[in-house]
Amino acid sequence: MAAIYSMVGHGGGSGYLAVLALSGIAPEEMRPTALLLNIVVASIGTWKFGKTSTFRKDIFIPLICASVPAAFIGGYIEVPSTIYKPVVGVILLYAAIRLFVPIKGNEQSKQPSIMLIMFIGILIGIPSGIIGIGGGIFLSPLVLLLGWTTAKQTAAISAPFILVNSIAGLGGIAVDNSGLPVDFSFVTPLATAVVIGGVAGATFGSRRLGNQGLRTVLGVVLLIASIKMFIATQPQNTTMPVEVKSTQ
Repeated sequence: MAAIYSMVGHGGGSGYLAVLALSGIAPEEMRPTALLLNIVVASIGTWKFGKTSTFRKDIFIPLICASVPAAFIGGYIEVPSTIYKPVVGVILLYAAIRLFVPIKGNEQSKQPSIMLIMFIGILIGIPSGIIGIGGGIFLSPLVLLLGWTTAKQTAAISAPFILVNSIAGLGGIAVDNSGLPVDFSFVTPLATAVVIGGVAGATFGSRRLGNQGLRTVLGVVLLIASIKMFIATQPQNTTMPVEVKSTQ
């Protein structure tokens, strides 16, 4: 999971949410766990993609200035499980569609205004903090569709964007809960696995971006998890026992 996502500069937050959803982990633990893993992989991606010459500071800095406080606020917001599960389901479904449909950046990227960039940062930051992802699945298709960046430029700004937003979102959760509701004995082996996958994926991705076959497989995984989330939100019918009185 980490290897596939890190190829395109992503941290893998939506993928981790899919795995955590299938594992049946409590909703209140899903967000901080996914964000912690996101931070690990995004740090690796930032290191690897930072060595390239495609990093767009003119877009990254305004994005972060707006998205960091927005992600912090989003992470501070506690969403009930009855709302949280369908919201995550929608996000995972969106991520699956995003992976099924390849989006290519323009050869000549546009230069947007700073105010528009900051507005997009807020638009991405708040829901990312609420849901527990770094926002890469929102950022990449958005900046590509708007023509702001090429595919390589998108990957180069996605990793540090996800890293900073994930830290901000995790900070909001920590403030809201006076700590992190995370089982570190559960997270540690996962973190070890994503480090290995993240290094492999980011190393390959920083040199040769894209592998639609792997992205399609990942899209199927996210689609299954999304369906599971929607099913989990359906009210379960419970039959009350009927007391039968005996007659003598």
